[in-house]
Amino acid sequence: MPDESPLAALQNAAEAVRHQLRLNTYDAAAVQRLDEFIEVQRPIIKDNEREGVIKALGCFLGQCMVQTYGGTWAQNPQGVTGVGIGEVHFFNPFYRVGEQLVKGSAHSVTAFFASLPERMANPPARKTWI
Repeated sequence: MPDESPLAALQNAAEAVRHQLRLNTYDAAAVQRLDEFIEVQRPIIKDNEREGVIKALGCFLGQCMVQTYGGTWAQNPQGVTGVGIGEVHFFNPFYRVGEQLVKGSAHSVTAFFASLPERMANPPARKTWI
């Protein structure tokens, strides 16, 4: 049996989270449920489980971005996996999930998700440093 493709692995992980959260879609309401789930889980996730949780929940957040905003799973030039939207924007859902897991609701995935239309309306900031 051949190894699972990277895209299939991302989608399968997102689907497993969707089933666990008992959701029917990948949309803003699903991201709100994800946000609530993260806040409930934050105090009880063990350090040795954190990376796996971030990967699984990040796949789900990324799939919500793909479905809602027409994004695609991609890798940036540095090899980081994330979601590309409109061929000019790249977002890392794993980072966003990790931020909320570590720092709390001040770094809410719901607020990030809701900010995407405004972020996409502006060209990405150009880095002026090497």
